[in-house]
Amino acid sequence: MNIPESLADIQELIIKKEISLVQICQEYITRIKSSKNNAFIEIFEKEALSKAEEVQKKIANNEFGLLAGIFVGLKDNICYKDHYLSASSKMLKGFRSLFSATAVDKIINEDAIIIGRLNCDEFAMGSSNENSIYGAVKNPIDERKVPGGSSGGSAAAVAEGLCNIALGSDTGGSIRQPASFCGVIGMKPTYGRISRNGLIAYGSSFDQIGVFSKTIQDANLLIHVMSGSDEFDSTVSSREPSNKKIELSKKKFNIGIPDEYLKFKGLDLEIKNKLLSVIDDLKFKGHKVEILKFPFLKYLVPTYYVLTTAEASSNLARYDGAHYGYRTNKAVDINSTYENSRSEGFGIEVKRRIMLGNFVLSSGYYDAYFTKAQKVRRLIKTKTEEMLKNNDVLILPTAPSTAFSIGEIKDPIKMYLQDIFTVHANITGVPAISLPIGTHSNKLPFGIQLMAKRFQENTLFEVSNLLMEAHSK
Repeated sequence: MNIPESLADIQELIIKKEISLVQICQEYITRIKSSKNNAFIEIFEKEALSKAEEVQKKIANNEFGLLAGIFVGLKDNICYKDHYLSASSKMLKGFRSLFSATAVDKIINEDAIIIGRLNCDEFAMGSSNENSIYGAVKNPIDERKVPGGSSGGSAAAVAEGLCNIALGSDTGGSIRQPASFCGVIGMKPTYGRISRNGLIAYGSSFDQIGVFSKTIQDANLLIHVMSGSDEFDSTVSSREPSNKKIELSKKKFNIGIPDEYLKFKGLDLEIKNKLLSVIDDLKFKGHKVEILKFPFLKYLVPTYYVLTTAEASSNLARYDGAHYGYRTNKAVDINSTYENSRSEGFGIEVKRRIMLGNFVLSSGYYDAYFTKAQKVRRLIKTKTEEMLKNNDVLILPTAPSTAFSIGEIKDPIKMYLQDIFTVHANITGVPAISLPIGTHSNKLPFGIQLMAKRFQENTLFEVSNLLMEAHSK
């Protein structure tokens, strides 16, 4: 069965009675079961089919929500009441969520259907989706390659057509980098746009729930529905959400490009040339493009990892075998309970980041690392606001390369540098999106990234719409 990519086309076919939601649901379930890419770790089969039947009746009675026809996969760090949730970690294996994330409740209220749970890097820590108790996720374009991380299962599921929408979380590029590697749209909204209630915390001042899709309209609609105030999250904004629909704008935009990103030594030449051709096309069509100076590129990754590991060490302290999470059977006293439970329950990358976070917060090093990183974060934020003052968006690469091979990168520092172009948006809290508008000579996709001012998702989607119209495959 051929399922249209966009929600609008799906709804049109259902209303014309050319297809039913139950048929679509069954098709997705069949695809998931036959997939060999390890994106889904659980299918909510009976529940999804039952919900599809219920929403089908609502559509027949013309009483359906905005998201009727959407089938959503949830990253395994987003709570869904009475369903398993593990953050792809032994530490939480067998845990059932007691409530749903606010974002999940909002999409369900608009008749979205949750079809299953998606693989990810353990506790969202990784850039390749190789750090999971369920095994690595394979890139659906080339199964020898990684899908990116940490939301690799979400990106792979949408790219392979196992669901039409997937939710992920983005702490330093965990939506945009896998979107680039898998050839789909990946959107991280402004920090505070969507409630983090029900999202397992990694770095609390960086984390945001976002969306994977194949169309700009669907990404925009999901962000619109999930946005808004929440009594369970004091950091979320009550500002008006983005528009329900993004029209193809005739406006001429001001676009900035940080020169240091283009000159980065590790940037693949074909990705650079594609970005330059997009810029030339924007100039030809009358948009103003300005080359900007951003002297902080080399400080982005160190600043990000000092701050996020510090926050992670605090957030993961609760998983100790006594209060919460996996408990060892080798304990003889309270100290061995803590030590063995955490040693056995966490994977190597999570332990590495906890130890690094404890170090930068420790007595004698706090000011040298954590305090200094906070000051650098402020400088980066101020400079970014300055660059966006006279520009509607910034345009830059999403990742320095296309997807690398599974098992290829063993050096943690080299892996951390995969995030060099994406952490910028998380450090500053601005919205960012990766658009699939390039294919490398190695036949792998890659994305181009846009960033806008805080809470200017409408502008981001408008420019994205123009670029996708002109450059998408």
